[in-house]
Amino acid sequence: MEKFFKLKENGTTFSTEVMAGLTTFFAMSYIIVVNPSILSQSGMEWGAVFLATIIASIIGTLVMGLVANVPYAQAPGMGLNAFFVYTVCFGLGFTWQQALSMVFICGIVNILITVTKIRKYIIKAIPTSLQNAIGGGIGIFVAYIGILNVGFVNFASGVPAMATLNQPSFWVFLIGLLLAIVLTVKNVKGGILIAIIVTTIIGIPFGVTSMQDTTSFTEAVGALPTTFLAIFKEGGIASLFTDMAKLPLVLITIFSFSITDTFDTIGTFIGTGRRAGIFSEEDEEMMQNSVGFKSRLDKALFADATATSIGALFGTSNTTTFVESASGIGAGGRTGLTSVVVAICFALSAFLAQFISAVPYAATAPALVIVGVMMTSSFKEIEWTDLSEAVPAFFAGIFMALCYSISYGIALGFITYCIVKIIKGKVKELHPILIVCTLLFVLNFVLLALL
Repeated sequence: MEKFFKLKENGTTFSTEVMAGLTTFFAMSYIIVVNPSILSQSGMEWGAVFLATIIASIIGTLVMGLVANVPYAQAPGMGLNAFFVYTVCFGLGFTWQQALSMVFICGIVNILITVTKIRKYIIKAIPTSLQNAIGGGIGIFVAYIGILNVGFVNFASGVPAMATLNQPSFWVFLIGLLLAIVLTVKNVKGGILIAIIVTTIIGIPFGVTSMQDTTSFTEAVGALPTTFLAIFKEGGIASLFTDMAKLPLVLITIFSFSITDTFDTIGTFIGTGRRAGIFSEEDEEMMQNSVGFKSRLDKALFADATATSIGALFGTSNTTTFVESASGIGAGGRTGLTSVVVAICFALSAFLAQFISAVPYAATAPALVIVGVMMTSSFKEIEWTDLSEAVPAFFAGIFMALCYSISYGIALGFITYCIVKIIKGKVKELHPILIVCTLLFVLNFVLLALL
């Protein structure tokens, strides 16, 4: 195991990797129940999506761990599943089979742009100031996810405001946050995971931690054939190209799926990998100059690209690298062993869904907040007194949380960066790939406005 994962070389141990894997899993385990709850609104069977979510997460995360040897977990992404249901199915009138088919094609597109090194060139083209802003922005975004998950900030009055502390879940969250702060400041090994477990237990007398009714494993297995390979059956991929009048809309939707998926992943890797030393400068140099997939980042990008198509085959929306992986990295995860542990937990969750779903948001939210605090240290590398650097960094770093989207934050950072360079007469300093990506983002915003 030491030889395969190179634990010593990466400055980690078996126990640290296991704790990191458990931390990541519990931070993202909500997807097991939430994803089928969302996708089933499109007409898909809850049990089928439940099992498809787990299978896609296991395969994608195992590839990430065993092939790329990096501590990232994959699962159907939040936001993308909502886009699948509310925009593609409800708004545009496509069936869930057609939406799955577009997700599958999106995965193929992502594989092609990864194999042809386009993704790598995009990373190379992002200025250092924006990379630091993305890292800090991911931190704010992760913390914001935790705060919103527990309802600590709400929009009941039409404007964001801190919730009145009259709910048991808020008190459990605050107790968990205090515990997470103490354990982290004291550098207690496995402190984040300990905080999740203890807070879950504390939530029992508060009525916050409770078992949920979910579909049994046997029922889920029986439902899986309804979504497995549905894209190749009647009403699947072939139906997307029978009505030429709808073809432009199909292409626009695939483009929106692809650009969001691509930049969510790039943002997560840049934001968490560089700070933790997972993707070193030497690794990135190898990535840029090598042929094939030799570097860890090369392999990680390919693992992420393949996961989306695999997930679509089983019956779920875009499978992507989860930003909650930052919680495991914050707990010390540095190799693919962390990912393998996450994959094992996903496998067990198929049989223990009621127990896994018992871990409340109030228990995982404190972990996300603490990890977010750790990641904002990337902001210190930005020259905030230089407005030409500060303006793009602000939009890239802050708007991820405000827009609840990594890719939108990156988009606004790219756009403002180009505007600043044009104003200063330094257009020649703009990398051609950065210009192309910016134009694609602008095109995406325009097309979404027209849908």
